[in-house]
Amino acid sequence: MSDSWPRRRLLAILRGATEPLDAQELARITGQHVTTVRFHLDVLTRESLVRQFQQPPRGRGRPRIGYRAVQRSVGYQELAQVLADHLGPDPVSRSAAAVAAGRAWGARMDVGTQPVETLADARDITMSLMSELGFAPEKEPAGETPEHVQINLTACPLRELARSHAEVVCGVHMGLMREVLERNGARGRVDVQLHPFVEPELCTARLDLTMNAPDRVPATEHGDQHVNAPSVPRVPPQLRDTDTDVFEQSAQQR
Repeated sequence: MSDSWPRRRLLAILRGATEPLDAQELARITGQHVTTVRFHLDVLTRESLVRQFQQPPRGRGRPRIGYRAVQRSVGYQELAQVLADHLGPDPVSRSAAAVAAGRAWGARMDVGTQPVETLADARDITMSLMSELGFAPEKEPAGETPEHVQINLTACPLRELARSHAEVVCGVHMGLMREVLERNGARGRVDVQLHPFVEPELCTARLDLTMNAPDRVPATEHGDQHVNAPSVPRVPPQLRDTDTDVFEQSAQQR
């Protein structure tokens, strides 16, 4: 769009309108002559910034021409690429930066207070959080043992971005889960790992009791025989980089 303040103002008005506006309505709002408004609307239409709509006439006469701003879709793929390029020169540093961003996000969220006394508490908090964010989480009973639980994330809202930028997208989500759980008392008790694309349309979150977890933090209430989930074997926290190892393995698998 050419550098025209009247056209920028018209475009801003149309973007904020809930229905198309015609030239006379815009002239009344802006105080410009209707002929001047029509000239600017023609320019905006040629530049594909506004779209014309036929509207019923007021009383007798020809149909009116209404105008609505064209809503531009956000280039999320391009945005993710820009963020990835600026978070670090390699997947390890990008993942660490993404996890830190997720923690900052979690610190700002109003998540209430639900003390983590059991691994089931941690599971329920995580499921509630991810449900609110649109991940459609599901418990995986076959993936529960006395030491860990598994949550299936069946509908990641940023799935397509995560396919190419797992270290960024999934890093933010993992940092978010960790921060929310730690705010509720899980620090030093529960370790959180996010495993992207264990199946083409499925990611999983795994919550493990840490090696130094207090005895008063039991596992889930399930007491029957379990089948181990097909996930990454447990490694003592001090021997791994928990912020990056999962994403490196996922990248190798893809």
